[in-house]
Order: sequence, then structure tokens, then C-alpha cells
Amino acid sequence: MSTIIQHTFDTPYPVGEVHCYSIELNGELVLFDTGPPTEVAKELLRQRLDLKRLRHVVCTHCHIDHYGLAAWLEREYGAIVHVPYRDALKMARHQERLAGIAELLYAHGFSRDFIENYRLIMKDGSVFPEFPADARVIEESDLPARLGFEVVPCPGHSQSDLVYVGDGWAVTGDVLLEGIFQSPLFDIDLETGERFNNYRAYCASLERMGTLRGRRICPGHRRTVESVEGVILFYVGKLLERTERIREHLLGDGNLASIVLGLFAEQAQHPFHLYLKASEVAFMQDFLREPRRLQQALRKIGLFEPLAEAFARVI
Repeated sequence: MSTIIQHTFDTPYPVGEVHCYSIELNGELVLFDTGPPTEVAKELLRQRLDLKRLRHVVCTHCHIDHYGLAAWLEREYGAIVHVPYRDALKMARHQERLAGIAELLYAHGFSRDFIENYRLIMKDGSVFPEFPADARVIEESDLPARLGFEVVPCPGHSQSDLVYVGDGWAVTGDVLLEGIFQSPLFDIDLETGERFNNYRAYCASLERMGTLRGRRICPGHRRTVESVEGVILFYVGKLLERTERIREHLLGDGNLASIVLGLFAEQAQHPFHLYLKASEVAFMQDFLREPRRLQQALRKIGLFEPLAEAFARVI
């Protein structure tokens, strides 16, 4: 049995260190995620892997810290890049997506000036790296079956999150993180034209996360995951704690922009940071509209009781 190896890179982003993972499967060298698009990360990959042998780059989700070097590995070393279907869609319809997010933000009360500043950030290279020229859709590929790993959709943090499950291990990207409340990202669903509902997606993913118990979890951040149950309890506990703290505002008459700017404008003045806060607040609002959905998902995996008192305080 091949051993999966963790590679760690510093990033210039608030999240800090990020990990990618390499493993040899059926004689083919595979890299799950790539790290950020920095010269230091490139040099570390050169030192740690025989990149001339690298056959496949498989991305958990296409955020800059996780797939920032995919295009470089494709161009310089001929690696085949595999991405989630939803990310392939976002790459193919990139401008449409940005325009759609802008209109969603406007519909939720954000000013045109704010949206223009947000759009400038989206174009400056700090959020979107170079796209691969010929990315393959992993859900449509025979690669997982041929190399012996499974693709498990677990959207919630983003609409495209995938977990890759092999013999005793699971590469989870940002799906399961020890002690981190990863922001669910406000985005447009290009298939419907509506806002993607991260909350409903997260609830649907919980049962699939429960199947990962007993495996070595290979997370995108923090060195390890002690237990799947612990991560889920932490994440939902933080959601309940934060919702309880601002529940009065969430249930008021204000729109998303007025809530976010009223609560966070002083501490998060950068447009992208305010966007992240808007993402989190929208997630909480969706939870308060349908709390039973999360309760039922937690019951299915046997994790509701430890959170029952916290639920009672919020709803």
C-alpha cells in the first residue's frame, strides 16, 4: 500500500499554512492540490517531488491557496489537471460569474461603489491565479476508478468541494479543519442563476462526512484532524455560538449589507473581508430559516445530542 505524503507551504493569506498531498497509485504519481502560486512553493515542490514524473494534479476545490500552481505544473511538466465540475464551470464562465456575484451583492443592499471595489480585487490576481489551459472534470473522468480512489462531493465551504477517499485516507481540502470555522463563500449557482445555498449544501454533506470516520484525514490546513466528530461539533458549535451572539440583528428588518456593515465595518474595512463576513451572515440567516434541516442531518450521524442545548438557546 502506497503512503500518502503531506507537503506544507506558507501562504501570503490570513489562513496561514496550506497542505497538499502526493501518492503513487498504480505506478502514477498523483498530487492532490498544489499550494499557492508563489516562487517558494514552486521550489519546495521541485525539492520534494520528481516533477518530471508527476502525472496528475487533482484539486479538492479551486481556491488560490489550494490550486494556485495547477497551471504552472500543467505547462512546465505536462501534468494533467483535474478539477471539480463546479469549478470547471466557473472557469469557463468566469466573467458571467463575477457579474452574477456583483448583482447578488447589489440585490442584498451593497452599494455600486462597494461592488466596483470588490470587482477590482477579483481582477488583481490575489484571488484567481492563472487557469489551467486544459483542465479535466474529475467527476467525468475514469481516473478515480483506474487509480483506486473515490470522489465524494461535500459542498458547503464552496459549491465545488470534493473529498478524495483512498485506502485508509481521505484528502479533505477545506471540508474538515481542526479548530477553524471556514467561511461558506457567497456565490452564484451558474446552473440556476440564483445564490448558491451553502447552508443546505453543508447539511446534505454532513452524512457523507460521517462516512470518513476511521480514516486518516488529510486536511488542507492545520497538520491533522484528531476526529471527524470533533471537527463537525466544533464547526456547528461555532455556527450556533455566532448566530446566538447576533441573532437580534439576523432576525431584524435590515438587509444583508446593513447587517454586515453595522456589525463589522470598523474591524473589516477591506471589501474582500466584508464579502467574507457577508458570506458568513447569509449562512446564519439560512440556518435560522431552516434550523430543522441541520438538526436532522446531525441526528443521522449521531451528533445532535452534544449540541442540543446550544440549539435550544438559538431557536
